Formats: sequence, structure tokens, C-alpha cells
Amino acid sequence: MLPFAVSIAILGLVQAALVALPVWRRLPWIARLRSRWWALVPALSIVVVVAIIELDSSSAKALAWLALVAVPPLAAVALAWLVHGSRAAWALAVLPLFALAWASRGSLAGEAAATALSGLGCISLGWMLVSVVPALWLRLGVYAMAAVDTYFVASDLLQGPNALLSVAAPVAGLPRLQAVHFGSAQMGFGDLFVAALVGCLLAKQPADGPKCRDIRDISARRQWTGAVLVAVLALVFDLLFFAVDELPATVPVAVALAAVTALGRRQWRPLAQL
Repeated sequence: MLPFAVSIAILGLVQAALVALPVWRRLPWIARLRSRWWALVPALSIVVVVAIIELDSSSAKALAWLALVAVPPLAAVALAWLVHGSRAAWALAVLPLFALAWASRGSLAGEAAATALSGLGCISLGWMLVSVVPALWLRLGVYAMAAVDTYFVASDLLQGPNALLSVAAPVAGLPRLQAVHFGSAQMGFGDLFVAALVGCLLAKQPADGPKCRDIRDISARRQWTGAVLVAVLALVFDLLFFAVDELPATVPVAVALAAVTALGRRQWRPLAQL
């Protein structure tokens, strides 16, 4: 088993990778669902899950089944369409990843495959949210999610539901895709989701802006800047584990987004009004 310090550092780097991976795609029909109220989804994803599990502990298993059914198709969409260099044929990679996560559950290889599936699924979820929420409101939604996560962790309100959710498993040893386990460390599904969401947000290009290579390059630079910041901030933030047992892993991602946004107001004005 990997030491905790190595395990949690790798998960932080996974978050950074999810910021760098998404590529922006536009579907006109989804814009019909556009509303600022969708910005509540990131924060509510924590509040609602905690409330449901507190009210009925057996709901953790239902959430495990929901992740098992939803994550692989979402991961396939991401591989086929929503990551850099994506190809339709790549969607088939979901099958060996799922098989490995199932057959080698508990091993590093199996945990890595399950983490890859969950992360890719989060990219598709992030793309959907970015497609229907104005960027300003979505940034506020990310900050609200980090604030709620911090409050729940500091108040010991998250530990119990998290413990139930992380051990909940479908039958026949099927992969647990509702939580992220790697080595000696674990993260919540929301910790990957917020990173993928920020990656999609930074990749987004203005609908009425010039369609040119410069705009795409600016988006890529924003993503890479955000990814590097998430990696550095996550690794530094993890030092607090010497003093506490649990940390809100959404915080480094939210801080990185704030830093990239502030930098963008000076250097990347063409994308300032996404």
C-alpha cells in the first residue's frame, strides 16, 4: 500500500490533470437550458448528499448504484468528444477501464482505473454545467461549494456521511465509482467534479468572440495555468494533514480559479466576458 503522503499527492495531481484535460465543444440546443440558477448545483451537490445520507443511511448504496450506472457512459462521452485529442473510438477505452476496476478492485491498478472513470465522467458533468451557466455565476458557485465543503469538514458534518458513502458498494464486487480511493488516501466524487468543472470553465470560449487560433491558445494557457496552480496549491494544502485528519479538497481548486480569473482580467481580456 502506498504511503498516505504519496497517495494524497497523486490525487491532487489528478485534480490538476482534470483542469488541463477538457476541450470546449458547443451544442446550440443545450443553451436553451441556460440559467444562473444552475450555479447552485456545485454547493447543493454536497448539501443534498449529506442530508440524504443523514436521513437514510441506506441511500449511500443507492448513490453507489447511481454512480455505477451513470459514470461509465459519461466517461465514454468525455473520451469521444470532450478531452484534448478525443476520438470517437476512444470511448471504447471505458470497457477495459471498467473491467480492470472490477477485476482488480483494491489494487493500485484497479483504483487507478476507477479514478480515471470517475474523473472522465466528471468532465462530462462539468461540460454540461458550463454550457448552461454564465461564467460569473458559475465561478461564484465554485466558491460557494468550497465554502460549504470547508464548513462541513470543520463542523464534523461530512465525516459520517463520507464514511458511509465511501464503503457503499453494489453487488458482486462491482467498482465503487461514487468515491475516489487510491492507495492510503481517498477523496469525494465532488473533489474531482469541481476540478473538471473548473477545467471546462477555463476552456470555454466566447460564443460571440472571434473564432481564431489566438482565442484557443488563450484558453489552453488559462487551463495550464490553472492546472499548475491546482497542483502546487494541493500539494502545499496537503501539508495540513500533519495537523488534521480531513481537509476540504475543493479549496485549492477554488483558490486556483480565483487566481486565474484575477490574472485574466489583465492578460486575457478577450475572454474576460465569457
